[in-house]
Amino acid sequence: MFGLYPADVVRRAEDRLLARVPEGSLMQIASRGLATHILRLVTDVRGSVVGARVVLLVGGRNNGGDALFAGAYLSSRGMAVTAVPVSDSWHVEGAQALVQTGGHLASVDDVDRLLEQADVIVDGVVGIGARGGLREPAAAAVMAANASDALRIAVDIPSGIGVDDGSIDGVAFEADVTVTFGCYKSGLFLHPGRENAGAVHLVDIGLNDDLPEPAMRVLDLLDVAGFVAAPQPDDHKYRRGVVGIAAGSAAYPGAAVLSVGAARYSGVGMVRYLDRGDGLALRVVEAFPDVVADPRDARSDERVRAWGCGPGFTDADAQTVAMMLQEPTPIVLDAGALHCVASSEDLRAGIRARADRGLTTVLTPHEGEYLRLFGAEPAASRGCGLVGCDRGPQRTGHHRH
Repeated sequence: MFGLYPADVVRRAEDRLLARVPEGSLMQIASRGLATHILRLVTDVRGSVVGARVVLLVGGRNNGGDALFAGAYLSSRGMAVTAVPVSDSWHVEGAQALVQTGGHLASVDDVDRLLEQADVIVDGVVGIGARGGLREPAAAAVMAANASDALRIAVDIPSGIGVDDGSIDGVAFEADVTVTFGCYKSGLFLHPGRENAGAVHLVDIGLNDDLPEPAMRVLDLLDVAGFVAAPQPDDHKYRRGVVGIAAGSAAYPGAAVLSVGAARYSGVGMVRYLDRGDGLALRVVEAFPDVVADPRDARSDERVRAWGCGPGFTDADAQTVAMMLQEPTPIVLDAGALHCVASSEDLRAGIRARADRGLTTVLTPHEGEYLRLFGAEPAASRGCGLVGCDRGPQRTGHHRH
């Protein structure tokens, strides 16, 4: 489990750290960590780093400086490193360090040829301070990089990705690996930016003491498994807890069976299925005889510690959702329940009323459901929980080495 941070929080933490350390030391730590990861990756892919052709796409700010200083270290290890500035300026000290170790600076006019020959492409165009889409010639260079078979590595966050919400405005660098500094940024794990981040590796630059508690966290499978306590000798079903499920409809009867089956694997002592008199309870109990099918009002069972509501629901089930919102226990609203909420101001008001009472209501929309609920693309400021997300997918099979 690890936290996600927006750009403004990261910058404030960096400013506090910079005030305590020698000038330039933070960039040296970051660039050395970046170079170390690149050396490991290239060794894994090629077997040797000597002679590997590295192209750095660099912008004019600190992200470009990180890439240039990392390039200087790679050049000193025998890699053929060429930096291509894609803005009107570049990090002067970083460029000097690269040239002093045998690296080269090239014109953006040569970027297509260099990228075609590259074994590794490092994206140091823009960092967490960027806003809006990439401008030319950076956009064209990133598009050419995305078409390459080279190993693609992003510095801190892929250029073109919204650091806070993962949005993409135009073109964005498609990384196989992102090496990020200090902490994980929200945009690396929010759709669609997560798809461009590849596998995400963190370099510790000493920010931990200056970071607040994160507003969002990512859980992996081991974290989720840790939430379930191992059974004790004196446990019984009520001590382990009861979870309630309201799911399925005549149109989607399988959702009831699937939802109950999933609940049984959560480690609870008992699953109660809300029998709404539509015949689905019989299907559920035939599949899982240990499940209790109960037609009573959900609000009448004090043993239920949490309810899952909505898989397989249709608009006709809005009344059941309304009843659930009056239940004081935590509720997860999913799938069809979210469609009911999207079309009912009364249900929306019910969710707000639960929040005012300090009651937990978890919404789990996918992108289409999110659009129905909020009329906008998913954004970090409206996050619906990040559960079961890993550190980014790895692309495989498209490299020529």
